[in-house]
Amino acid sequence: MSNIKLFESKQIRTVWNESDQKWYFVVADVVQVLTDTPNPTDYMKKMRKRDEQLSQGWGQIVTPLSVETAGGKQKLNCANAQGLLRIIQSIPSPKAEPFKLWLAKVGSERLEEIENPELATQRTREIYKLKGYPDDWIEKRMRSIAIREELTDEWKNRGIKEHIEYSILTAEISKATFGLTPSEYKKLKGIKSQNLRDHMTDLELIFSMLGEASTKEIVVNTNPLGFIENKKAAKAGGKIAGDARKKLEIKSGKKVVSTKNYLPESKKKRINQKDDK
Repeated sequence: MSNIKLFESKQIRTVWNESDQKWYFVVADVVQVLTDTPNPTDYMKKMRKRDEQLSQGWGQIVTPLSVETAGGKQKLNCANAQGLLRIIQSIPSPKAEPFKLWLAKVGSERLEEIENPELATQRTREIYKLKGYPDDWIEKRMRSIAIREELTDEWKNRGIKEHIEYSILTAEISKATFGLTPSEYKKLKGIKSQNLRDHMTDLELIFSMLGEASTKEIVVNTNPLGFIENKKAAKAGGKIAGDARKKLEIKSGKKVVSTKNYLPESKKKRINQKDDK
């Protein structure tokens, strides 16, 4: 999706939406770049007339957000990655074809992974390798994914359903383990939309795994039901990892929590420039 932000040397405006922690793209910018239309608003009206399903779901796909313009901040129609790709499907333009082909490829891969879940694991490893992560880090990251899935399965079986509840429980484990919530941790590392664990050091990954594995063991053996009881278990599991982290820090004389991230140098430079303003 980063390729959409700068397409054929034309900048597409983006907005970070705090409410759902996702990047949103200005729809008119994307339509203008993909169609070369002088009037994106008119083009979108005609597009919605052609595509009845798109028109019916427009309110769920598009969100008005405040965007910096030459005349100051204005509310413009924006869409996240999923919504934007749905809009692109309705654009009959040669420029839209690469995105449509990519969508078809991703869809095909997901169907293959449903038939053979091992493929998903293999592809994840390949992606991390292409990003330049060392093999030993990748193995820890893959194990952390498995531990996370085991924990969320246990939560699901005990009445935890809402996405916000998962986030709160995860924050409790993180706070007890590292003294930071995930959002505070991401701010410390200078990342925003990226996955926090993809920017953890080996030790950070190990302690995050310990916190979640400990929480899972407590959940399995004490069978807490509902959000309140599972919140207590999350704090207890995180505390086990947090106590271990503190003991290591005392013995080693070095903090586990690190500002280190795995952002490309170009992105680090852009973030530092923003911070300096």
